[in-house]
Amino acid sequence: MSIKRIAILGSTGSIGTQALDVIEANQDIFSVEVLTAQNSADLLIEQAVKFKPKVVVIGNEALQDKVGSALSSLPIQVYSGDAALLSVVESDSIDMVLTAMVGYAGLLPTIHAIKAGKNIALANKETLVVAGELITKLAKENNVSIYPVDSEHSAIFQCLAGEENNPIEKIILTASGGPFRGKNREFLSGVTKQQALKHPNWSMGAKITIDSATLMNKGLEVIEAKWLFDLSASQIDVIVHPQSIIHSMVQFEDGSMKAQMGLPDMKLPIQYALHYPYRLKSSFPRFDFASYPSLTFEKPDMETFRNLAVAYEALEKGGNAACIVNAANEIAVEAFLCDKIRFLEISDVIIECVAKINYIQNPAYLDYVDTNEATRRFALEMIQVKV
Repeated sequence: MSIKRIAILGSTGSIGTQALDVIEANQDIFSVEVLTAQNSADLLIEQAVKFKPKVVVIGNEALQDKVGSALSSLPIQVYSGDAALLSVVESDSIDMVLTAMVGYAGLLPTIHAIKAGKNIALANKETLVVAGELITKLAKENNVSIYPVDSEHSAIFQCLAGEENNPIEKIILTASGGPFRGKNREFLSGVTKQQALKHPNWSMGAKITIDSATLMNKGLEVIEAKWLFDLSASQIDVIVHPQSIIHSMVQFEDGSMKAQMGLPDMKLPIQYALHYPYRLKSSFPRFDFASYPSLTFEKPDMETFRNLAVAYEALEKGGNAACIVNAANEIAVEAFLCDKIRFLEISDVIIECVAKINYIQNPAYLDYVDTNEATRRFALEMIQVKV
């Protein structure tokens, strides 16, 4: 079996660094061809020195000289800027692209990689949230496979192995409930970003951790699941499972269910996506039933955590609605992290944007671009007024 050559877009983030751990532990199977980051030049340099990819891209052009100088003694090509990122994913030396960039920024590089015929390990859920119809169509046209990296979608993907001829009745995405499970709106009105960043089970980046606290992350996952598995909104349920041992479930038409279980560890879905259909031997900690005598489940509180309801509404509406939700959420979360708005105002910003931004029923790519930009401008204006 030849070594699989991997490009990691967003190598300095949580998923990117864990993917490099997986690759380091399996150097007879994987090699690093490309590493990219937006601003984290020091860590990108450290990764490049260690893994010696052919190409490094730093998104912030002002940092190219710093990165280039640090790597000048190594046979590594250093580029910067968006155009370089779009070009490098098309390289013939790449077998798979892991898209681990945060947010809307991952959309266009993923499009370019798909058009170049690269299989995608998808950790950037916003790509399918914003333009799921476009992405799935392009993947089919270019005979490209999309392997989910999110633990929930990886769980569904694993449950469906060998079930190609058995229709899905529904899927159940599990949610930890985040740090504020069971809290009311009065409590949430005063929470701080420090509280919101303390996820009970998973170690993730700041943006996705806040999304988990608001349940928007689960809402985005609902939309992503629609496109990954060709489902309707009515076929996608969410259940709160605080222990995060069952990562998601599939129910088939005969009523039987399959679940994928394990201790919370993102390296498992990462390596499953990178090496599908084969499983790699690992030294990850093993789940012990005796240590978890009780696994509990409860309905999500969509009245208190309105973002999940907003995501379902966007999925039902279709068109560019989910693009509006995603753009508004990215701006609102950043504002919360910068102490410009309160926790509950994240939902206020999103709901107002959905009400005011022009709805397009059958958007083309440029419509998504325009929608994203218009939503961001409007959300920033709203936040400025609040400040």
